[in-house]
Amino acid sequence: MAARFVVDNSVVMAWCFADESSRYAERVLASLEQVEAVVPSQWPLEAANVLLVAERRKRLTRADAAKLMTLLTRLPLVVEQESPARILTEVYALAREFQLSAHDAAYLDLALRGGWPLATQDKSLLKAAKRAGVPIFAVK
Repeated sequence: MAARFVVDNSVVMAWCFADESSRYAERVLASLEQVEAVVPSQWPLEAANVLLVAERRKRLTRADAAKLMTLLTRLPLVVEQESPARILTEVYALAREFQLSAHDAAYLDLALRGGWPLATQDKSLLKAAKRAGVPIFAVK
């Protein structure tokens, strides 16, 4: 099996918005040629919501949002499914323990379960990952 890491929406959205871009995010994107990225099942909804809100706030045009959605669907991201029961118990407990949103806790949970590093630019999630012993995805 190929090496894997978990990538959260803060990194993926940095690929979509120039003002959120970072050297780290760009290097994570480049790493997709060699390493497999994994996201939790809610990721497509999160990504769609960010684009929808950006469109409503006139940050993107409808055409820009459509182009970005097409690009996002072409990303080589593996979407890991999880049962509602597990989300409502284990992920909820992680969110409570680390004071994260349920969405962010799903990324932490996936990294913990898979034993994979986490690529994130979210400060709260970075802090939680360090406390939980989850390595941060290192890029070259």
